Order: sequence, then C-alpha cells, then structure tokens
Amino acid sequence: MKKVLYLIVCAAPPASQTHELIAPLQEAGWDVCVIATPQATRWINIPALEQLTGHIVRTDYKLPGEAGPLPKANAILAMPVTFNTVNKWALGIGDTLAASLLCECMGRGTPPIVAVPCLKMDLVKHPAFRKNIALLQEYGVTVLHEPERYKSPLMVPLSEVLQALHVAYQTEENKEAS
Repeated sequence: MKKVLYLIVCAAPPASQTHELIAPLQEAGWDVCVIATPQATRWINIPALEQLTGHIVRTDYKLPGEAGPLPKANAILAMPVTFNTVNKWALGIGDTLAASLLCECMGRGTPPIVAVPCLKMDLVKHPAFRKNIALLQEYGVTVLHEPERYKSPLMVPLSEVLQALHVAYQTEENKEAS
C-alpha cells in the first residue's frame, strides 16, 4: 500500500511547476493528492494534475456529512507555501481548505508536515514571518527555508525535499511503533 501525501500548493511562481513534482513523488512511493489555495488555482493545471495523480484537486471544503474525497494522509508537503499561508497557519487561521488542513494536522500532531516557503526577500525579513517560522518549527513542522542558501524563488532542491519527507515520515513511523 502506497503512502498518501497531501501536496499543499499556494499561489507562488513555483506552483506553475507542480505537475513536474508528481512523478518524482510517486517514484518515491507516495500517492499524491493535491490541495490548492483558491489563488493557486490560477497557477496550476487542475485537469493535468488530476490525471497525473488519479485524485481530484481539492480547493474548497466538503459539505457536512459528505464523505472525504481523498484518502487519509500519511504526510503533508506544503510547497510552495506563501508568506500569507505561513502566517495564517502559525496563528491558527483556517480561512482556506489548505490553511485549515495545515492547522488541523498541526493541532492533532499528525501526520508529519514539511513546509517549503517561497516568498520575496522583503517578506522573508518581515518580523512576523521569522517569528511564525520559528513557531511552526517549535510545533514540529519541518521547515526547509534558508534564504541565504536558496535565492529567488527560494525553493529547495527536490532531492532535499524528498529526503526531508522520508525522514519526517520515518520519524513518525518510529514513534508509532514504540
């Protein structure tokens, strides 16, 4: 049985390359489900992502009583995650499905979450962002963010993302086994 990965996509330039992430994630053993912020839908090709993943791309809440359209996640990758979503998530503001899922999972403590922020350097230097990144890390989120190392668009190489996902998932599996 494949591990299920929720890929949270926010409205930043790398979102337009989301389709290129699917095959490497699948090759790493993940059944990928894409959840996009409403603004990210302008950057992604929803039909192509649905065809690649075999799942609907979720952008909105389901109605009460409706069955969840996606399998339960074993891990979450928020990539790219924006200044807006990072700050809302750290403060517990769930005004989009993507932010709500991040808040719920962080509150529950499972599944493991890896976040890869993508934002302008002026926003990286904003005191709220620095504070909220530290808060997310304190709560157990793996944040791959080194602005001095990864210049615009501040994205981490995919090999490092895959490694972080593997480590986060294995750490969670080891906790559950003990």
